[in-house]
Parts: sequence; C-alpha cells; structure tokens
Amino acid sequence: MLDAIKVLREKTNAGIMDCKKALKESKGDIEKAIEFLRKKGVKLASQKSSRAAKEGRVESYIHTNGKIGVLVEVNCETDFVARNEDFRKFVKDIAMHIAASKPAYVKREDIKASVLEKEKEILGEPIKDKPKAAFDKILDGKIEKFYEETCLLDQPFVRDPNLKIKDVLHSLIAKIGENIVIRRFVRYQLGEEI
Repeated sequence: MLDAIKVLREKTNAGIMDCKKALKESKGDIEKAIEFLRKKGVKLASQKSSRAAKEGRVESYIHTNGKIGVLVEVNCETDFVARNEDFRKFVKDIAMHIAASKPAYVKREDIKASVLEKEKEILGEPIKDKPKAAFDKILDGKIEKFYEETCLLDQPFVRDPNLKIKDVLHSLIAKIGENIVIRRFVRYQLGEEI
C-alpha cells in the first residue's frame, strides 16, 4: 500500500490522505485512483471558482535562444499561497508551456464571437456538401481541435501530454485548497509580425 501511495503521489502531487482515499476507492488500481483524484480536483475547482483571487505572481520566461519571451499572471487568494513552492513551480511551468505551445487565448470564453464564427466558416467550407448530421459532427470535432490549439486551458500540457492545462490547474487547486486563476499572458517572438 505504501508503494502505491508513493507512486500515486509522484504521478499526481496529491496529498498522502487524498492518495490513500483514492486508492481505497479504486481498490488499489493506480489509473482509477488518478481518475478519482482528477474528478475530485474538478469538483473542488468549481466550488472554489467564485472566490476572489487577487494575489499571485507575474512570471517571465525567456527561451534559451533569447528569441521567445513570455509574461504570465496567475492569481490565487492569499499571499501565503503565492509564495508556495508548488504554486510558483506551476506558474513557471505555465510560462514555459506558453512559450512552447503558442496559445492565443486563456480560455474558450475569451474568443470573440466574430472570430469563432469566421473559424467555423473556414473549417466548414471543405465539408459543406456533407449531410447536415455529419457536417455538424465533423465541424464540432474541428472546433474542439481549434480550442485545443488556441486556448491555453484546453492544450495538452508540454510536460505531460496526457493532461490538459485545466487538469493540472484543477489538481493544484485540489492540493492547495484555494481558487487559482490563469488571468492573462503575453508571448513575444522575435521577428513575429505585429
């Protein structure tokens, strides 16, 4: 049991008691325990999302070749959490992820309706002759892919592509117990057209 708790902690960064409970609920199955912890993280995140997050960090990341730079603001509820090692590591990882993955938005809701409509028009053009049901299903899949490419929270995490950024965020919220919000970011790339 102790070995399983250790493995689960290494994979999820969850607390010992949470790992113990997840393993008990999943009858020792590590993958089911991870799923249990992820669901718990989502539940906790939604409960905490209404709480004000006005503390936090602004982190910078300059890629080793000096041609890509990122500034990101991640907020939490207290200054105590803003100084927490796990929180600081998360913010650094997010800045590095933004440099690598080039998101345009933090979340889906940040996309203007006109931009989304234009994207649907462009993505729908090659499949316009499909029957309505097939067209809608294919277009929904293409829009989901668009979100995954352009929205930070929907992107696969560069350090672990099996997790999306929102999964990593929800795990941290569950571990720390505070509302955490990726507020905004800016990414610069040398020579990129303005």
